[in-house]
Amino acid sequence: MDKWRIVVLFLGLPVFSFAQFSQAERDSIYRLSVIDHQQMKEQLGIIAPNRPGPSGNPDDPNAANTDEKNVRDYQLPDPLILNNGKKVTTSEGWWQKRRPELVRLFEEEMYGRVPENVPTVAWKVEYVKDTVVGNFPVKEKMLSGVVDNAAYPEIEVKIKMLLVTPADANDPVPVVTELGFIRWPFGDPPQRTNSLFSPHEPEWKEQLITQGWGFAIINTSSIQADNGAGLRQGIIGLVNKGEPRKPDQWGVLRAWAWGASRAIDYFERDSDVDTSRLAIEGLSRYGKAALVAMAFEPRFSLGFIGSSGAGGAKILRRNLGEQVENLASTAEYHWFSGNFIQYASTKTVDDLPVDAHELIALCAPRPVFISAGSPFVEGQWIDAKGTFVAAVHASPVYELLGKEGLGAATFPYIGTPIVSGEIAFRQHAGGHSTGPNWSTWIAWASRYWEE
Repeated sequence: MDKWRIVVLFLGLPVFSFAQFSQAERDSIYRLSVIDHQQMKEQLGIIAPNRPGPSGNPDDPNAANTDEKNVRDYQLPDPLILNNGKKVTTSEGWWQKRRPELVRLFEEEMYGRVPENVPTVAWKVEYVKDTVVGNFPVKEKMLSGVVDNAAYPEIEVKIKMLLVTPADANDPVPVVTELGFIRWPFGDPPQRTNSLFSPHEPEWKEQLITQGWGFAIINTSSIQADNGAGLRQGIIGLVNKGEPRKPDQWGVLRAWAWGASRAIDYFERDSDVDTSRLAIEGLSRYGKAALVAMAFEPRFSLGFIGSSGAGGAKILRRNLGEQVENLASTAEYHWFSGNFIQYASTKTVDDLPVDAHELIALCAPRPVFISAGSPFVEGQWIDAKGTFVAAVHASPVYELLGKEGLGAATFPYIGTPIVSGEIAFRQHAGGHSTGPNWSTWIAWASRYWEE
């Protein structure tokens, strides 16, 4: 059997199930990821090994820096300085000149470009049923987005999405779309589970329903597998007809973001959804993808970016927590374009022409809420302060466009909400979760989604 066909057995499964594979299966995925990573380096003409990234284990000799005193000096690119060195001083200059430059740089050097020949998606409602979230009646729809594979029938892609709206809604409702995986078997109603960090606070789904809003969950692995072994399958493999990527083509984060855009295509014909009030949310790697989706998809009006760390809202040039060398390794390179590997080998992070503050700036003037957990519980891998710094340095773009931006420059105490502007930030006292920030996000979002 073709070694690339072996991975078909593993695709379409959520990340949490990876540990359920046999050791032989995990070894196969790792081996194929290494092969694909090396194949991309050969395309780039890179012979030398990648620089290794630091360890997330604080007991290891090469443990990642977690001490603010050891953060090096660095120079951030100015989001309002054009490639020719001229300053952007008007909103027209942002929209017509600087923003297109940043989009091109992020596509070429980090997240990859979406190919022009991506096939269409036909959405099908698998079922509609009445059920409950907590004690609240809801309408639950399970949907499948079937991607046209006529050009390459060997690969099938079917996007799985759950959409839940209040049963008693008389008008279209706002919807928060979560990137991740559907945590209960298709067809079973979601069960009420209180927040891990507050036994008195309802789970996020219930909070949204009580607000009169709906939610959707996209099973990201149904779009593209979360490993390098799967790059010849999924939507990336389908477009490439089973062949390897080119260095500037999209990675998994951009593919997941593309799937979120296709969900909006469905929402636009569902009378239960108010498409003028759509948000995107995700945690960790899904927080990275949510920020990418927000930056590249203007139909999302709000963002909720949870503990996204490096490759998301964290300043990459800060040597605290996860680093570019980790992102470009065989474990994570698939999230990005092939070109990004260069910044852990022949180039350094200082050569990268963009950084996270400019990704946040691409969301402007739409509001974005950046969430993080406590360093004492979540740890320092995601570098909460680095995400705050990115928010600070994205603010001038918001201000140029007539919005407030973050409205603060000093890193706040844990639990302090900074929510006065279109960029918001809160570091909660819990771990690697958005759970303790949902009520704060909902209160902040309500300012923009008032009836």
